[in-house]
Amino acid sequence: MNTGASNDLGTLERRDDGMGVLRYQRHLAHLPAKVWEALIEPAQLAGWFPTTIDGPREPGGSLRFRFENAPVDPMAGQMLTFDPPSLLEFFWGDDHLRFELSEEGGGTRLDFTVTFPQFGKAARDGAGWHVCLDKLPLVLDQQGPEPEEWPAVHPRYVASFGEEASSVGVPPELESVHGIE
Repeated sequence: MNTGASNDLGTLERRDDGMGVLRYQRHLAHLPAKVWEALIEPAQLAGWFPTTIDGPREPGGSLRFRFENAPVDPMAGQMLTFDPPSLLEFFWGDDHLRFELSEEGGGTRLDFTVTFPQFGKAARDGAGWHVCLDKLPLVLDQQGPEPEEWPAVHPRYVASFGEEASSVGVPPELESVHGIE
């Protein structure tokens, strides 16, 4: 079971339509119902997800995402699937996020997929989601080792994904969110 930072990088594919697809799998020591709470409850989201999620938790609901610690305008989105405690799917700006939970070995297997239109940001965002997913067990366990931060993880994604998937860097207004000085 995952109790801290993961060395498992997400995987990247480029679809025929040019869309990038990042995939992650994590094993968590808690049952899906508890992991589900961490995916939807604002107080728990604040410990691992990069933005707030405001709006109705129902298919078709309009969502609003705010970076609490960065001077960035809120992003719009839409809830696509809300099927507790197994499937959560929504648009986060232009990105399609899918969280699929299944019970496995007394805990949960989390399959997280991000589909996005700008392939050049794959390494940047891949490292960001990696760090977020490494923080999730800390929220669930309310303890554990601190995961690596984005500046430490990002070079591994650049090396793994290559130059074409690493051509878009961090926007200046989000540098503080990613720990860049």
